[in-house]
Amino acid sequence: MRAATVVDGELEVREHPDPEPGRDEVLVRVRAAGVNGADILQRKGAYPAPPGSPADIPGLELAGEVAALGLGASRFAEGDRVMAIAACRGRPGRARRRPRAPAHAGAREPDWPEAGGLPEVFTTAHDALFTQCDLRAYERLLVHGGAGGVGTAAVQLGAAAGARVTATVRNADLRDAVRELGAAEAIDLEDVASAGPFDVVLELVGAPNIPANLKALDTGGRIVVIGVGAGFKAEVNLLALMGKRATLRASTLRARPLEEKAQTARLMERHVLPLVAAGALKVPVAATFALDEAAAAYERFTAGGKLGKILILP
Repeated sequence: MRAATVVDGELEVREHPDPEPGRDEVLVRVRAAGVNGADILQRKGAYPAPPGSPADIPGLELAGEVAALGLGASRFAEGDRVMAIAACRGRPGRARRRPRAPAHAGAREPDWPEAGGLPEVFTTAHDALFTQCDLRAYERLLVHGGAGGVGTAAVQLGAAAGARVTATVRNADLRDAVRELGAAEAIDLEDVASAGPFDVVLELVGAPNIPANLKALDTGGRIVVIGVGAGFKAEVNLLALMGKRATLRASTLRARPLEEKAQTARLMERHVLPLVAAGALKVPVAATFALDEAAAAYERFTAGGKLGKILILP
């Protein structure tokens, strides 16, 4: 197989032995794969692959067709169209069937780029908002980095749950598009304090936002950190945290045991995929690249100023 491969900190497309599905695994012929912040960090050597996964092949999410079944794998058949979160490209992953239903139900099936950019960001956003922070209808949600992949997923999920969503969007030209996804407000970071108070803050940017988050947080509010691209060391005013009886927590999917990852997949399949099939949620696609252009895809991702996902289409 050909795979985007980290070589001395750079990304090259190289040949690798074809993977074989292990017990309870499926092998997927990849048609689309989303680029995520974890991939960029792995290329830098700052986010190691999980044990047992090739350290030089980044990648988290994909869509494609089942090419082979491992021993004991019975949920899918060869040829089924699936989406998956994988430890890395080139390894079998935790798959779920792409949403589809009879036409009379008003359902739709995502195309390959949208499907390839869906599983990681919607699973991450759903887990952070509902499992970690117990977001409820009529609460106020602040999403930092609302134009990115996880940000656009979180905006839509929060709005679908009945929360009032405010998103910070650095690029003013993208704010109208984020509002169209369901945000009541799309604002500059400098306006966070005046836009609050918020019950839940989803931190996708990193340490520099923590002081402003605490100031904008309502009593009993919850902050969950799932992105640290702008920095990972912050000074926290514990008195402010105590006075607001607030919760500050952080989360990542990669470090969890397989059983916990499977649980996040089941929750996403149960609560998110019906909304995708009904057309209530979508994956904005900013740009697509061929596999041979994987390095350019990474550079486009790091350049910022985009709405939604960067996809690689093998």
